[in-house]
Amino acid sequence: MTIAEDLQLIAQQEKLLVVPRFDADFGWQIGAHLHEIARARSLPIAIDVRTFGQPIFYSALAGATPDNADWVRRKSNTVAQFRCSSYAVGLRLAESAATLSEKFGLSNADYATHGGGFPLTVQGAGVIGSITVSGLPQRDDHALIVEALCALLDHDPATLQLAYAEDA
Repeated sequence: MTIAEDLQLIAQQEKLLVVPRFDADFGWQIGAHLHEIARARSLPIAIDVRTFGQPIFYSALAGATPDNADWVRRKSNTVAQFRCSSYAVGLRLAESAATLSEKFGLSNADYATHGGGFPLTVQGAGVIGSITVSGLPQRDDHALIVEALCALLDHDPATLQLAYAEDA
């Protein structure tokens, strides 16, 4: 897929993967579902679900490192700043051959434009937080969140899945 095609599908993901309501229990449910998937697949990841300013769920599975916790923080900051997925921000920057620092004056120490930060959007309220995964290649971090949200929101993940080079 081209960057433009990826961005188009990510925009569709963000438009469709909207929760009808949100509370701490639902945030925990999203995190726990991601944890179950990761544990079943032995994925060495960190998972974070938060509203802006308040952590709701955090887990680091076997093999995750302190670096993953920092990546989670930086990806979540990117979602908070741009109100869209960290992967989309990174792809847009790659498309324009720019960096966060050049284009927005933001530091790589506090923001990451790699896949794995996804907006937590509530119907009628907009983006209220983020769901973040770190530990896999960035496209896989992003895809894992989409997969989990599709399962919880009753969407067919095949229609929202980003293609990989071998799929094209």
